[in-house]
Amino acid sequence: MLGLNQWRSQGLSPAAARAAFDSLAPVTLPDVLGDWLGDELPTGHPLDGLLAGYGWRGKRFTSAEVVDPLRFHQGAGEVAVNPALIPLNAPLRWPRLARSDPARWAFKTLLPLLATQRPKARLRAVAHRGQISTAMIYDDLPIIDHFRKIDGGQLLGLMDLRHTEQPYFFMLTRV
Repeated sequence: MLGLNQWRSQGLSPAAARAAFDSLAPVTLPDVLGDWLGDELPTGHPLDGLLAGYGWRGKRFTSAEVVDPLRFHQGAGEVAVNPALIPLNAPLRWPRLARSDPARWAFKTLLPLLATQRPKARLRAVAHRGQISTAMIYDDLPIIDHFRKIDGGQLLGLMDLRHTEQPYFFMLTRV
């Protein structure tokens, strides 16, 4: 199996990403609490490259009930975004449009309107791919992010989005 830096730079096939995910240990709630920087893991998914292109910073897990699932760079700081206000079907249907400069400009311009002060997800122990591990369940979207431990400071995430065949993979590094 490739190392983390090679995963990031070279990506993995969807099958290799699933195998890597399955080989990792589950995580408990205390394992995930805190701030995490996000990094995409290229696998050929239609969402590959979008989060980074839009300035994704990561996630914040304050408690089981208080989760900021999407945090983005805003000026010198960051902002929590309400995922329900992001049209996920658009990048899945029209990935070239979603990757365009006008789309990124529109997102950055609208970022203050997408911001929220309220938690938009919860953490729960969920069985997935044969193991029970902590997962993040979005409040308003049919998405569950499942996590496995790469090491004490890094997680591999698998985004399970209803009506998509292939999961989206990402990595989190503890701040």
